[in-house]
Amino acid sequence: MPEIREYELFEVHEPVSQTIPFVYNSPHSGRIYPPEFIAQSRLEGIAIRRSEDHYVDELFGSAVTLGAPLLAANFPRAYLDVNREPYELDPRMFDGLLPPYANVNSLRVAGGLGTIPRIVAENMEIYARRLPVQEGLDRVEAVYKPYHAALRRLIARTHVQFGFGVLIDCHSMPGNVRVAGCTGRPDFIIGDRYGTSASAELSRAAIAILEEMGFAAIRNKPYAGGFITEHYGRPSRGLHALQIEVNRAIYVDEVTLEKREDFAAVADAVTAFMQQMADYVEKFAGDRALAAE
Repeated sequence: MPEIREYELFEVHEPVSQTIPFVYNSPHSGRIYPPEFIAQSRLEGIAIRRSEDHYVDELFGSAVTLGAPLLAANFPRAYLDVNREPYELDPRMFDGLLPPYANVNSLRVAGGLGTIPRIVAENMEIYARRLPVQEGLDRVEAVYKPYHAALRRLIARTHVQFGFGVLIDCHSMPGNVRVAGCTGRPDFIIGDRYGTSASAELSRAAIAILEEMGFAAIRNKPYAGGFITEHYGRPSRGLHALQIEVNRAIYVDEVTLEKREDFAAVADAVTAFMQQMADYVEKFAGDRALAAE
């Protein structure tokens, strides 16, 4: 696939030595758009970038100085979404038959947001014409599988070193998100797949830390976590996965996609959150709710 060989698909930012049992992951902040992909698209400029989690890799970049690795995609979510099953594919997008193991009936596929997305935000169609089936399958082989292999290695290494581990899957959400029964907008949403991907104590601690910092934070509504959180969170084995959504409106202009003046202040707040989460886990590392059973 020549269009993706000109740059690294993703980067693993490593501390000199890992000192905390956390792995940070930014799967949707990639902003290198292969020219061949742009040529296939009916969108260009800012329009094609609407599905990015803008600068989330930078917001959480200080994870490395705190002693945790950060995995960050360089490829854009519009090209391939690693927060899906490997073969959530929409047959309407492709010329030819998909293999029988493809999941063509998921709600995410129906909404145009499968492994190879059909749309970006505001229901804008990405492609001018259908893609060859083999191209979609090649993207899974060349992009999806290496990314998840890298993530699995980081999680497994952390689990071995510390006896348990916490994956923080980092995302951003549109500024117009509203939650039924809540006044105002949430600044952060913590997702734990309704208690199945992480201990309730860990989720409550994350919410409490954010609220103590003055942010509006809620749990699981409307984002409870995607494939990554669900797939890697195994609390009974001491592997916890939380998804964190940051409201884009607090740090980026959603029209121009430029950073706001207070971007650095938000990044500092995220750093303080990560530090306090690390302190919490260190304090309660022996608790049965966190450690492997």
